[in-house]
Amino acid sequence: MKNVKKVTAALLLTLCSVFFFSCSKDKDPEPKQLTPGETLASTPWETTNARNNKGEKVVLSDANVSNFVGFAYFKADGTFTMYNLDDSPKMHGDWTVSADGKTRTVVAKDADGKVLFTRVVDITVLTKLEFTYRIYPNANDKTVYFDIIHTPTTHAEPKK
Repeated sequence: MKNVKKVTAALLLTLCSVFFFSCSKDKDPEPKQLTPGETLASTPWETTNARNNKGEKVVLSDANVSNFVGFAYFKADGTFTMYNLDDSPKMHGDWTVSADGKTRTVVAKDADGKVLFTRVVDITVLTKLEFTYRIYPNANDKTVYFDIIHTPTTHAEPKK
């Protein structure tokens, strides 16, 4: 009887330990909710698709979208670099995303830091898996537009 009590006690202790360990084990914390800017800076992006206002696919060589095609590297410090798909430099400068994630602004600069232009675009999708913004060939006609679709890339940023 003594041995049965010892075995029972040992089994009970083992079960309690397993239960306690499984209940108290560090669970993965909820992933931190990224701000829109953190999401954009979380990965390099490659233009992989474009669609027109009718939802039709537009080839990336189309004159309406070709200027927006390439690799984009948005850094957490608010600077960016962009390259064409052949790794030739496209532009660099500063960037921001509105707190609500609805617009992205780039301020392109020359080698001396002089502002070349500022471009604000509407963001239609911004997740860790897709970044899409909308361009309007005619700023006064919002019925005709092209969505420039980017997906994460492992393409290393070219050396300057």
